[in-house]
Amino acid sequence: MSFETLPWHLPPGWPLILGGLALALFPVRWRAWLLPLPALLALIHLERFDTGAFGVVTMLDQKLVLARLDALAWPFAWLFGFAALVSSVYLRSRPHRREVAAGLIYAGAAIGAVCAGDLLSLFLYWELTALASTLLLIPHDARPDYGVALRYLMVQVLSGVLLLGGVILHLQGGGTLNFDALSLGNAGNTWILAAFAIKAAFPLLHGWVVEAYPAASPAGTVFLSAFTTKLAIYALARGFTGTELLIPVGAVMILFTLVLGLREDDLRRTLVYGLINQLGFMVMALGIGTPLAQSAAVAHAISHVLYSGLLFMGLGAVLLRTG
Repeated sequence: MSFETLPWHLPPGWPLILGGLALALFPVRWRAWLLPLPALLALIHLERFDTGAFGVVTMLDQKLVLARLDALAWPFAWLFGFAALVSSVYLRSRPHRREVAAGLIYAGAAIGAVCAGDLLSLFLYWELTALASTLLLIPHDARPDYGVALRYLMVQVLSGVLLLGGVILHLQGGGTLNFDALSLGNAGNTWILAAFAIKAAFPLLHGWVVEAYPAASPAGTVFLSAFTTKLAIYALARGFTGTELLIPVGAVMILFTLVLGLREDDLRRTLVYGLINQLGFMVMALGIGTPLAQSAAVAHAISHVLYSGLLFMGLGAVLLRTG
């Protein structure tokens, strides 16, 4: 095994992960004041990286690239860092210990995933986002209902199992661990696409989003809306841009959410259907696969994180004031 030292010692995202663990130990008053600090440190740390691959581990003739920043990973990493900063400020009003730790670790794992240069590192961050985001769904009252959190965790773990199984089949078919463009020519890559499809809320796989996001606290919903589905869009952009199957899938996502969203009388569920609707446009653009279409999907993902976060923040403020 050989290892090339990372600049500044930590891969992107880890200041948030470590900061979330540390802040959970502070008293509530200190926790509230220090909440934005890990996100600021993560952005400063991210700025230290140039484009390229860092922290390359060679193991069993396979290369693990712990950090890679290029034209696709860079905007998502900065977007997630900024979203973590804004969400941290929003969380300051009610900085519950578990929610602080889960939210910051979740954001840090999402940054780590978009900077992962190999499929194994992607899997590890993929599962960390699942575990951390599940904690955001556990209520703080004396008699919490764990049903939503458990169902959400089962779906997220299924996505991880499919991803790991796909990676193993991909290697058995003569592939490498490099996380680059993949094709649907073998079973392994099909499993990997299925893992991405779950987190991207493809039709018939979207129920977890509609159930889980409204069940979280107002601040938890803001964190959830920013990372999981956009991480899936990044993964599709990295691995399956130009896959024509994505065009009809995206079209169905756009159409059926319009109908379901108009029938809702719960505003948070309506916003969730709107979120899936916009994911459909991104998925369709990635299926078209031209450089312009891919750029449009990335640009739309960035704008959607910003405006959907603002919508959920505004709605959360109303819920906190009115009940």
